[in-house]
Amino acid sequence: MTLKRLTCSVHALLQRRCQITNINNTGLEQTPCTGALIARTYYGVARSTDQGDSGSVLVRTVDLRSDTVTKPGPAMRRAMAEAEVGDNVYAEDPTVNELQRQAAQLFGMEEALFVPSGTMSNLIAVMSHCRERGEEIILGEKSHLHIYEQGGTEQCAGVHSCTVRNNPDGTFNLEEVESKIRHGYPDSHYPRTRLIGVENTHNIQGGRVLPLAFLKELRSLTDRYGLAVHMDGARLMNAAVALSVRPSDILQHCDSVTVCLSKGLGAPVGSLLAGRREFVQRAVRARKVLGGGMRQAGILAAAGILALTDMVDRLKDDHRNAKTFARALLQLDFPLGCVDLSAVETNILRFRMQQPGLTPQEFCTRMEEVTPGEVESLGQGVRVLMFPHVEGSVRAVWHLDVSEKDTQVAILKLNYITQKYREERQRA
Repeated sequence: MTLKRLTCSVHALLQRRCQITNINNTGLEQTPCTGALIARTYYGVARSTDQGDSGSVLVRTVDLRSDTVTKPGPAMRRAMAEAEVGDNVYAEDPTVNELQRQAAQLFGMEEALFVPSGTMSNLIAVMSHCRERGEEIILGEKSHLHIYEQGGTEQCAGVHSCTVRNNPDGTFNLEEVESKIRHGYPDSHYPRTRLIGVENTHNIQGGRVLPLAFLKELRSLTDRYGLAVHMDGARLMNAAVALSVRPSDILQHCDSVTVCLSKGLGAPVGSLLAGRREFVQRAVRARKVLGGGMRQAGILAAAGILALTDMVDRLKDDHRNAKTFARALLQLDFPLGCVDLSAVETNILRFRMQQPGLTPQEFCTRMEEVTPGEVESLGQGVRVLMFPHVEGSVRAVWHLDVSEKDTQVAILKLNYITQKYREERQRA
């Protein structure tokens, strides 16, 4: 939770709904009536980042937009400042080399490669598995790689994507997968199937963990057809903690994996791509052509080492806090949202609005905005940041910067807006 003295009167807090008319050169939208900066977010929703004129209101912010908002703490910053570095493109950065060694061992893979981002890592993986243009990856229709990575497999790699229907738990029907595998090669009319992509945990499906039995069955299928399996494991460590297994127990069924360091693990930058030695050698070349060859990257790798060694066990706290908030939703006297508690497996909570007149956008706005009545009733303002999500839902993500106490404050705000919404309905 952040505690911030906003130089803003209570009435000024109510005057922020001004029409946005221009975007300045910082990428922030500016309201001409107040000068308040509104961040342009991942889902295109305006978020207030600066408010102020006169007076003083205590506002507590609980940021549940994403686990990407985490910031490195003192120990991580110290490790970065003291990191031994070298030229990583020449494979001479000792800190990067150590991070890659530790990651390969943790994942049960022969080698690992440090790359700037998860999107780049997934693209490199596809390029390294599918070495000819016109080859194909089969993946879930709701996968991050398919929806949120700008079609990079087609745009940059010339690799065709074929989708299958995702189940609510993030898996897909293996019979459907088998029906999509191309058998006509070298017929010039068709792509050549090379790769199957899975996502674990599954973002859009609410942080669901892929069952080990599913991965084992998928491995058996791909072995029959000589196909590779790549896991977008941006939140793999959340999956391992939820299952109480080692990451290598999950990855024994995969040929390669992407693991993000800058989400729940708290590093500021970077992902790891791991697989067989020949695969990683090809990945080094792909990383270079995509502009991912960083030089003295040990400063960033030092944060990654700390993320893998010190930040994994605490992920269970995020999972517990997400479930605590989900229970609070279900316990409201006047139900605003509905959620399947059994589906809350990790740090992502996805729920739908239950009141016909309350949209996800309005709910998120009510959770964020601070009103005079709230300040008077609670003795403070509480801003809880969430996202309207796919299929008319709301997404909230817990992370290391949101404690158990922060979660209780968010529940306090939830109860307050529920009471106010109920009163509005009764007056209507």
